[in-house]
Amino acid sequence: MSREGDSAMQTVLFASAEYTELDRYLQENAVNHIFLVCGKSIRFLRLDRYFSELEARRGIRVTRFSGFHPNPRYEEVAEGVERFRRADCDLIAAVGGGSAIDVAKCIKLWHNMEPDDGSAERRYLRQNVIPNALPLLAIPTTAGSGSEATHYAVVYNHGVKQSVTDSSILPAAVLLDPSALRFLPDYQRKSTMLDALCHAVESFWSVNSTPESKQYSTEAIRRILACQDAYLSYTEVGNRDMLLAAYTAGKAIRIAQTTAGHAMCYQLTSLYGIAHGHAAALVNRKLFPYTAEHLELCVDTRGPAYLQDTLQELAGAMGCASVEMAVGRFQEIWDCLGLSVPSA
Repeated sequence: MSREGDSAMQTVLFASAEYTELDRYLQENAVNHIFLVCGKSIRFLRLDRYFSELEARRGIRVTRFSGFHPNPRYEEVAEGVERFRRADCDLIAAVGGGSAIDVAKCIKLWHNMEPDDGSAERRYLRQNVIPNALPLLAIPTTAGSGSEATHYAVVYNHGVKQSVTDSSILPAAVLLDPSALRFLPDYQRKSTMLDALCHAVESFWSVNSTPESKQYSTEAIRRILACQDAYLSYTEVGNRDMLLAAYTAGKAIRIAQTTAGHAMCYQLTSLYGIAHGHAAALVNRKLFPYTAEHLELCVDTRGPAYLQDTLQELAGAMGCASVEMAVGRFQEIWDCLGLSVPSA
């Protein structure tokens, strides 16, 4: 179990071949019926067989919900809430990338609110949060979003991105399963790695950074750089280490949040149909040198000198002697991945 100074507490499990630790977790929490939020790609994973056999093997029922798209729409999540209520489950498990975990978070948060009857005032996004103790288990199948480590979620309402934030949607438990990344396509592998790197970099220079968030950022950056080659070569060790790096970067943004790099990248994903991490890196490879060259524009109340020191700390985390070298290292990482630069 991990405990952090920001008062967050999660149980972190590392998957074995037979998922014995997951069996133990379900038994210890007296789980009888799981509401499984998952994408259709779960059929390629060992986890699919685990959940399919759970009732016969341990008497635990599983109800599946896959009725959502990437960048999930509010109406899809609201349908998930109704499905959950009808199923009467005692645990939500999310298997997938950031979208699946975000959907599961919102179902947990909204399931005990007044049902959405179609009126404006009864939409879940407008109701007051009612805390609940329903456990949420997150099993990421990409190493990037860090959603398993945060109390944030994103849904789209009438095409507009809506952020949902509440301490109660931090998953109670996380299962890190390297085998879940085994068939991750090359483009998604690269873009999600970049998403994790951008989380770690942005949280470092964030106006909300703390010594603790910087510690997580440093750990994540060093792990990403150390395991990059093994991860891109589809090795089990590389998958494991990148999952842990993305989770650690998620802990950093849970405290410090992301910055302009992420705020600006959503338009790129919409205009050019590129992955989120791809877009975030496109922005940050320009934002990093711009920030270093324009310290006089600093809005951090700790001042330009503090920001300069922070960028030097960031350079050290990247194994570089200077900020200029760190900017070059970020560009080198981008260049070696061979991703496209969209043109107007």
